[in-house]
Amino acid sequence: MKILGISAFYHDSAAAIIEDGKIIAAAQEERFTRKKHDPGFPTNAVKFCLEYAGASIDKLDAVVFYDKPLLKLERLLETYYAFAPKGVSSFITSMPVWLKEKMFLKKLIKDSLAEVEPYNKNKLTLLFPEHHLSHAASAFYPSPYERAAILTIDGVGEWATASICLGEGKDITILKELKFPHSLGLLYSAFTYFLGFRVNSGEYKLMGLAPYGNPDAPEVKKYIEIIKEKLIDIKPDGSIWLDQDCFNYATGLRMVKDDKWNQLFGFPRREGEGELQQHHCNLGLAIQAITEEVVIKMAEEAKRLTGAEYLCLAGGVALNCVANGKLLDSGVFKEVFIQPAAGDAGGALGAALAAYHIKFQKERVIDYKMDAMQGSYLGPDFSDRDVENVSRKYNGVYHRYNSMEEMCEATAILVDEGNAIGWVQGRMEFGPRALGARSIIGDPRNEEMQRKLNLKIKYRESFRPFAPSVLAEDCKEYFEHDGISPYMLLVKPVVKSRRKTLPDNYNQLNLRDKLYHVRSDMPSITHIDFSARIQTVHKETNPAYWELINAFKKRTGYGVIVNTSFNVRGEPIVYTPEDAYRCFMRTEMDYLVVGNYIFNKKDQPEWMEKDNWKEEFVLD
Repeated sequence: MKILGISAFYHDSAAAIIEDGKIIAAAQEERFTRKKHDPGFPTNAVKFCLEYAGASIDKLDAVVFYDKPLLKLERLLETYYAFAPKGVSSFITSMPVWLKEKMFLKKLIKDSLAEVEPYNKNKLTLLFPEHHLSHAASAFYPSPYERAAILTIDGVGEWATASICLGEGKDITILKELKFPHSLGLLYSAFTYFLGFRVNSGEYKLMGLAPYGNPDAPEVKKYIEIIKEKLIDIKPDGSIWLDQDCFNYATGLRMVKDDKWNQLFGFPRREGEGELQQHHCNLGLAIQAITEEVVIKMAEEAKRLTGAEYLCLAGGVALNCVANGKLLDSGVFKEVFIQPAAGDAGGALGAALAAYHIKFQKERVIDYKMDAMQGSYLGPDFSDRDVENVSRKYNGVYHRYNSMEEMCEATAILVDEGNAIGWVQGRMEFGPRALGARSIIGDPRNEEMQRKLNLKIKYRESFRPFAPSVLAEDCKEYFEHDGISPYMLLVKPVVKSRRKTLPDNYNQLNLRDKLYHVRSDMPSITHIDFSARIQTVHKETNPAYWELINAFKKRTGYGVIVNTSFNVRGEPIVYTPEDAYRCFMRTEMDYLVVGNYIFNKKDQPEWMEKDNWKEEFVLD
């Protein structure tokens, strides 16, 4: 039985295909179109999934869309009615789109599939599970647990903004839901907006900014009190109530009412690339602390309702890896599994799995060591011929190694020498994180690596931290984590023995002085608060990446390297060897490694193309 799942028309559209319950392929449309967070119908991702699975639309048992659009329309209409006469301009803007596209979504999906390939529309089985059920299915069914609580938290689906479910075998039971307009995801996005980042893409920047807040500052405590007194009421079960007099997302075109927030916090909304000041950092720390408090309360309620030992997480808020680390540390659950494509892209996979197990009542078989996501390496791969064709097109110069082991040894030397290296291997990752298939790598011991990657290669804010990729078997030597984190979705502290002593006035230093203070023997991956966003690398799921880090360990004694996504600011992660070569030549990267081919920047011909990517890709 083959089922195609689709998410589209909001942000991060994607497609996924399963066969007899096994995940065959999944990819986001942005990687093909090069439009970050592309919301359009995932034509290219669907083509890839069908081709990889050896399937055609006519041979599919079902096509499953990740939510119910008519319920969304109901929510919009009821919200505008409840807030009337507010929101007239937003209503006038959004309703024609909804009436034209979303009311006729079945026809739109069928017509879009016809652009992929001809098929018999009369035989197509088209299904629509609810949004949060798709999220829940994406987390539970690939997890290694027979029975688990499921917590989904995001901005909003149809009506639900968070849900608690119980997964048992092939069944998922929804136990409790939080309803719009009260939403932890939208609250966090509101602060993302107020602090000058882009909603639906900049939330992870807010998470990275928060540790620059001064935990000892009275200002942080004051901000927390203001948020709890004026914006949010947190209930013991983790449900929340948001004062809509202070927000504008329900019926307006912006997240918050700027004038009210300016008065509440004593400063205006930060413009997109405006200078970050300490009060911005302190407010970021305050909302991060409140987010963690709510997530843990929701998890405690899930534990109370289910009595389960294990928890599965999905929804956009599940990408808050700092909160995830705090949740795991709380001990509420024995283990936590987080869907690596926790946002809307993962809804495509969850929709297909929900149809297989719930609609078609197929039993679930757990026969994998870690989980069913296969390291999340579910996208397209490439051949040697693809690399050589790119070299011919651009007159690129490379050295080809005879084996993966030789290539990894050579690359480990280049990392040790302080080079920034583009690394492209095997199948592309599914989800927002680069996990060693489309990554830029470097030496974690190098004090200048964070600055170099941020300012000369990624062209992004200097405060942004980088993640470590560590051999799974060596994780405890570097980080306070006795477990795995294959999808870079947990933040944990660097072990105390590797930390440097901080000056007594450290929390009083400005952001820049904090940033470039050496905090451990791995300064490029140690965040301002001694934390790190860990990826454990497993030989079973990514042998080339594991071999590289192991070669680096043999050479230096360190089984860990710097890993960041292979792209520049505002650009989707690279997909093809050609994407990789173009990004390599447009930045100050030193080497590019694609398969067993290594390109030295110094050997390449001068890059003659006019680069307008800094205008094309806005700061995300």
